[in-house]
Formats: sequence, C-alpha cells, structure tokens
Amino acid sequence: MKQSYDLILVGAGLANALIAWRLGKRHPNLDVLVIEAGPRPGGNHTWSFHQHDLSSEQHAWIEPLVAHRWPGYEVRFPAFNRHLESDYLSVTAERFAEVLEGNLGERLLTDTRVAAVTPTGVTLEDGTALTAGAVIDGRGPETSSHLTIGYQSFLGQQWRIKTPHGLTRPIMMDATVDQQGGYRFVYSLPLDEYTLLIEDTHYVDAADLDPAQARDNIAAYAERQGWALEALEREEHGHLPITLDGDIDAFWQTAQGQPRSGLRAGLFHATTGYSLPHAVALADAIAAQTHFDAASLFELIDNFARRRWREQRFFRMLNRMLFLAGKPDRRWQVMQRFYTLNDGLIERFYAGRPTLLDKARIVSGKPPVPVREAIPAVLKQTPRLRAFKDE
Repeated sequence: MKQSYDLILVGAGLANALIAWRLGKRHPNLDVLVIEAGPRPGGNHTWSFHQHDLSSEQHAWIEPLVAHRWPGYEVRFPAFNRHLESDYLSVTAERFAEVLEGNLGERLLTDTRVAAVTPTGVTLEDGTALTAGAVIDGRGPETSSHLTIGYQSFLGQQWRIKTPHGLTRPIMMDATVDQQGGYRFVYSLPLDEYTLLIEDTHYVDAADLDPAQARDNIAAYAERQGWALEALEREEHGHLPITLDGDIDAFWQTAQGQPRSGLRAGLFHATTGYSLPHAVALADAIAAQTHFDAASLFELIDNFARRRWREQRFFRMLNRMLFLAGKPDRRWQVMQRFYTLNDGLIERFYAGRPTLLDKARIVSGKPPVPVREAIPAVLKQTPRLRAFKDE
C-alpha cells in the first residue's frame, strides 16, 4: 500500500463516499484513498429523500445509487390520512455498496480501523502512517457540548411477507400508534410486492431506544396491518441528531482545522435528520474546487456548514417547540398540524428552503402546544432546556 495520497477520506459512509465518487468524475487524476472500518461502504443503512430535495443535475449524477422510486407517499395521523404527490426515493445499503465498490476499486480500503486522524495524516490501528494533502474525517456524529440536540431514534427491519402487502407507496409516517413517551411513528417502505422495510421511529430526548421494545412494536404493527411476517432479511438501527440550539463558532473551533463531512460536520436537516441532500451538495462543492490542501478544504467545509446552520435557524426553533413545549406523548399534534398545509410548502420544508410566507403559515393559527410553554421554548428560557444542555 502506498504511504502518500492527494486526499484521504476516513469513513466510507454516505458523505465521504459521495465526495470520492464525485471527485472521481470531476478530477480523475486526483489520488484519493477511502478508508472504511467495516466490510463494505455505507454500512447497513437506507437513505431516503424527496424529489424536490435535489436539483435536476444532482438527480442525474446520483441516479445510479437510487434503488427505489415511488410516485408519492402517505402520512397517517389520528385526525386524517393524506397522500402527497411528490416522488419519494431510497438508496439501499446493497445498491450503495455495489456501485461505490465498482467505482472506487483499489481506492477503497475496507476492514481497516483508524487510530488517529490529523488534517494531513492518518495512523492505522496497526501503526501504519499515511500522509495526504488533506484528510476528511467522515466517521459519523461526535458528541459535542456545543450543540443542544434531541434524537430521532429508530430500529428498522426488512421483512419478507407471506402474501402481497398491498402498498404501492411508502407510509412515511403513521403516528396513529401508541406514542410511548415521545413523538413516535412507524415508517414503511414497500421494496417489492413481498418485501417491506418497517421502521419504528421515536423523537426522544435521549438516544436510549430499547431494541427489544422496538422489535415488539414492529411485530405488533405488522399484525395490525394484516402483514404476515415470514422471514427477517436484515435489521438496521440508529440515532439521528435533531438540533435544538448550539454555538456554531465553538463547534467548529473544536475541529482545530480538521476537515469534516456528514454528521460529523453537523450536515443534516435539523428537524427530519435527513442527510443525503446535504451530502450531495457538499460533494458538489468540493468537486468544484481546484485546491485540495487541508487548509482550503477546511475553510470550504467550515463556510458551507455555517451557511447551512444559518439557513436552518427556523427549523431549530420548531424543534424546541416539538421537544420542549407540551407533553412528550402529545408531540404528534405538531406534526399533524404541519401536514394540513399545502403540498408546495411541505416540499420546500423538506428541501430546507421554506419561504418567509411558508414560515408564517407554519407558526400561525392556533398552536398545537400550550402557548405558555411554546413561547419559553422558542426563546430558549426553560429549565428543561438548560438541564438538557448540561447533560
């Protein structure tokens, strides 16, 4: 193995793998190495997104990764069910690994653990030292005292069903289920006529989802829907950060010049936790550069992440209402009210581009949480928030 490269990407998750792929198309002569601790790039994940989250150019270059596309999706709440027309797309772990392995070839090093990372060097667990013009750390989220977060905790199971399940589009949220102490919904993706990914999802204050309880929840939900579960094909789980507040200056100062990507750079939709649109945009931004030294990439990513942080101020305010105002098992009321709004607003919300009028419509009218609790939550002046930040 060589000891020196133009660029080393530590972690072959969504963000770093997309950066490597995009650079391979735009800068084929750039000497890039991707290091992954697991056996395959992407791990065991499913990434989904909405049609309007990406530009037409971005859809074109990410298309080989898309395993499923549905003409719309459904949401279910105690007061109503609703079908939304915007296409919904998913990238599966299998498709992601297959495409990236074929594209990266020898530039991908798997089953390799990293002991230390610097802006221009990597030390492997076996003591091997590698150098590069720059190193991008994309090893997932890192605990930070400078961010106040809740979690979208989930456990998903991919099941083979004995008889056709009957779904023609995803159920993106079914919040008619027992809330179990926080905003809970079940997410179902019909991968083919007999295969479903069923995910038990909770918006909670702490990343402490009980896997056994989540599995029981999925089994009970499937029985309620009339789905006869036959064979479990795989299981995935995770805790996506949901940002309520933070000190972005202090967050990036702790990076000490280390380029980061993905969740480690705080690049995700603050309310939904979706990270694919941010990862695609960052890959485009990096591929548009001509200088790939550590200082240049750190400045680029730092500016990119700060700009996204500023753009998501409204979402963080909504998150404080969701997590801090009202009883946890009544949080579903916030999302139920949101889904009474028009399709275009919902599309722009998921894309992270709500207009001023959209924002006004979201917060206007009778609030779905008590006013006496909503106002302090928005103003960040409640004991619950201070206690949460001190944890």
